[in-house]
Amino acid sequence: MTTGADPREAADLLVVGAGVAGLTAAVAAADAGLTVTVLFKPSTGGAPSTSTAYAQGGIAVVDPTDPDDSIDRHVADTVAAGGPLVDVVASRSILADGPAAVDRLISWGAEFDRRSDGALKRTREGGHTVSRIIHAGGDATGAEVQRALTAAARSRPSLTARPAQAIALLADGDRIVGVRTAEGDVYGRTVLLATGGAGHLFSSTTNPLGATGDGIALAEAAGADVRELEFVQFHPTMLYTPGARGRRPLISEAVRGEGAHLVDANGAAVMDGVHPMGDLAPRDVVARAVTEAMERTGAPCAYLDATMIPDVAHRFPTVTEAVRAAGLDPQTDLIPVVPGAHYLCGGVVTDLHGATGVPGLYAAGEVARTGLHGANRLASNSLLEALVMGLRVATAAQTAAPFPAGPVREIAPPQARAQRDALQDAMTRSCGVRRSVDGLTGLTALLADPAFVADGPAVSSRDREDAVLTAVARRMAGQALARQDSVTEPVPGRHDAVVEVRS
Repeated sequence: MTTGADPREAADLLVVGAGVAGLTAAVAAADAGLTVTVLFKPSTGGAPSTSTAYAQGGIAVVDPTDPDDSIDRHVADTVAAGGPLVDVVASRSILADGPAAVDRLISWGAEFDRRSDGALKRTREGGHTVSRIIHAGGDATGAEVQRALTAAARSRPSLTARPAQAIALLADGDRIVGVRTAEGDVYGRTVLLATGGAGHLFSSTTNPLGATGDGIALAEAAGADVRELEFVQFHPTMLYTPGARGRRPLISEAVRGEGAHLVDANGAAVMDGVHPMGDLAPRDVVARAVTEAMERTGAPCAYLDATMIPDVAHRFPTVTEAVRAAGLDPQTDLIPVVPGAHYLCGGVVTDLHGATGVPGLYAAGEVARTGLHGANRLASNSLLEALVMGLRVATAAQTAAPFPAGPVREIAPPQARAQRDALQDAMTRSCGVRRSVDGLTGLTALLADPAFVADGPAVSSRDREDAVLTAVARRMAGQALARQDSVTEPVPGRHDAVVEVRS
């Protein structure tokens, strides 16, 4: 479909997504004098559906006054967690800009927990060798970041936001100039995808309902490089509720940072002898250990013992509320936990300014692959990356080329789609914490089977989400199967199966 575009309708920056990366870029661009349009998927209450709002632990950022910490040490911890796929140059660049990015966020109204002397409180999480995680409301950091950025966005007169689902990109020649929504076309001199991850590829996830891989499918359809989708981080402590499906509450890693530890159904310590860092080992290590403990005991979950933390309800009010809703008290009861799909470490490849390689198209946040996370994200590096990259995209947007006035064409993701529950079950079974060559081979065949994947136009919002989930699942399964070094570790007692080195 080809139509004409009116350059007078184009914002300087068009942002798709209203989490930390999208709103940081939007507010910074507005402060620089640009016009900004933000489109977002709404939650049930009408607010943006973002993973940011659910983030508990905090933001990993070096305290420049701490003699025990440094950017070099933060980089080393990041590489230790993410392995050789971490881009050390990119990591150093992003982490070094962290303190200034956090200061910018505070200047916009974000309030973090502080000590009596006014300094920011810091805690430790898995994979970190020092306490460098700043937090807000105990374990409600994401909610505070979302609140502050939303308030800042509303106060900028050159910034407008509205609910809409991006269903296609619009291009003038090889340059992306806007997005198509069910309500009409929206244009921008620079287009930023900040759509989050794809947690709903799996039957249980910590992600909000809107995390269906939209940005990945849109960018790939436009010719952007999509890489390392096979590296999905499964958070080791998602609250277990029998029979539950979809988004489940997260039990913050900071709970273990304050002394809680994992035990199996028989009361044995899950992490004993597994890793020198014990319960605060990198997430891929802990997620596999929890999975192995469940297999060993035959139980549907493991347990987190937080009873030794004084006044756990005060330090972790969000966790406490979720656990109490399940009929338990974290001060006196063990918390049932299982690994759950949490974070997509790969995604749309960008440079250190957020550019994708497709003219006019940028990506930031979980949808993007900067090289910071490698095969396994270091805890609380994600909010920091989103802040830094959002600011950088805002800077890049200030030098965008004039908006072209020629005809535009639609670039849409594939329309073929699988039934969501069946897709999630297949992905969880064959592309979850445990992966085998045979399982992935069967999965790729299933995703190519016309009896499993229906063709035809995606009409409803749900149809479109199912179509992009299917497209991302196909790419993820294919990349997982192609990376043979990620499926080479034998599973004890199963001669025919292998497990991914990093989940």
